[in-house]
Amino acid sequence: MDRRVVISGMGMVTPIGIGQKEFATHLYAGRSGIQPITAFDTARFRSKLGAAITDFNPKDFISLKNRRRMDRLSQMAAASARMALEDAGVTITAANRDRIGILLGVTFGSTDVAAKFVGSLFTEGPQFVSPILVPNTVMNAPAGHAAIELGFRGINSTVNHHEASAETAIAYAAAEIRAGRADIMLTGGADIFAEFFFEIMTHFRAMSPTDGKAEGACPFDRDRNGPVLGEGAGIICLETLAHARERGAPIYGEISGWGLSSAPAPPTDWPADPQGPALAMQRALKGAGVSPERVDYVSASANGGRNLDRLEAEALEVLFGGKEGSPWIGSIKGAVGESFSSGGIRAAAMALSLRDGVIPPTLGLRNPLKPLRFVMDRRRETRAGIGLVNGFSSGGTFVSLIMNRMD
Repeated sequence: MDRRVVISGMGMVTPIGIGQKEFATHLYAGRSGIQPITAFDTARFRSKLGAAITDFNPKDFISLKNRRRMDRLSQMAAASARMALEDAGVTITAANRDRIGILLGVTFGSTDVAAKFVGSLFTEGPQFVSPILVPNTVMNAPAGHAAIELGFRGINSTVNHHEASAETAIAYAAAEIRAGRADIMLTGGADIFAEFFFEIMTHFRAMSPTDGKAEGACPFDRDRNGPVLGEGAGIICLETLAHARERGAPIYGEISGWGLSSAPAPPTDWPADPQGPALAMQRALKGAGVSPERVDYVSASANGGRNLDRLEAEALEVLFGGKEGSPWIGSIKGAVGESFSSGGIRAAAMALSLRDGVIPPTLGLRNPLKPLRFVMDRRRETRAGIGLVNGFSSGGTFVSLIMNRMD
């Protein structure tokens, strides 16, 4: 029991809600955060939709002194970290701050700040670049700002692993807790999109519609034509079961296993062979001491991309296809979009699903590409005990997490 890793708190800033209660309510109800973009003019772009965050007020979570130094991404991450600690009932003091850390997944970071920085640098000259911009262009700015705002001094690191960044960060953070190098770890992921980044993604036809048909996110659907860009931050609080019980903390679920693997693939594509991602799932199951038939629900990495969804469906067939009692399979990216570091949000969603007995709908899924047990666009009421969260990255990197319900 001393080394079992549990989730004792969570905080999130998402396109469908701020904080776990609002997020869970809208997720279960099938609300989509994907809407026409209004933050900037999309007339010159092929894509017009995005899962943007419109109702976040950093003043509710961050002190004025620190807020003025933070970019938007760091504000979202710091707010999520504060919510996670408060949800877990953790008060940072001189006695515990050295044993509280953060390990965050960030994929593209503050592209809005980077664009402004480069624009000033090359049009006006180095002497005109604002000194506040420079520290916010680095990937570890969100984790650093969160630590400064909240006052903890433990492990502080950032993982950049493309679409699997947050899932990788969670696996590493769980390992730190299990090894006894920290008492509490904040972990998850955060990413945003801005006009500059959106233009790049649409220029390279990385987002829906990739085939000229109707734009939209349709994970695992035969008619899918690419993901819809999203943004958000999701952070969970990890500690050992013994430590959580000693504090009297709420326990959402246990992270009992994780597995990582890779397979040769082009930098912006996925491999053809499903054995690589299947290996990550098999390693996670082995680490948790769980057989495939005991898994009740898979929160998939699928986002509506042609090759990603095909690959993941084939890997799930390798592991679960044709077997009695196969798990429910779904993806929440039809609701929150593809933010590239959504693993923290999705890990929190899995813990909530296991606790509440509700599997959220896969918005946009009407015509499944494989004969698997998919959750369609209506939620399922079921008492799932074991869940699997996948984070698959282009370039051939795969991460899987096993989560258990805590009764």
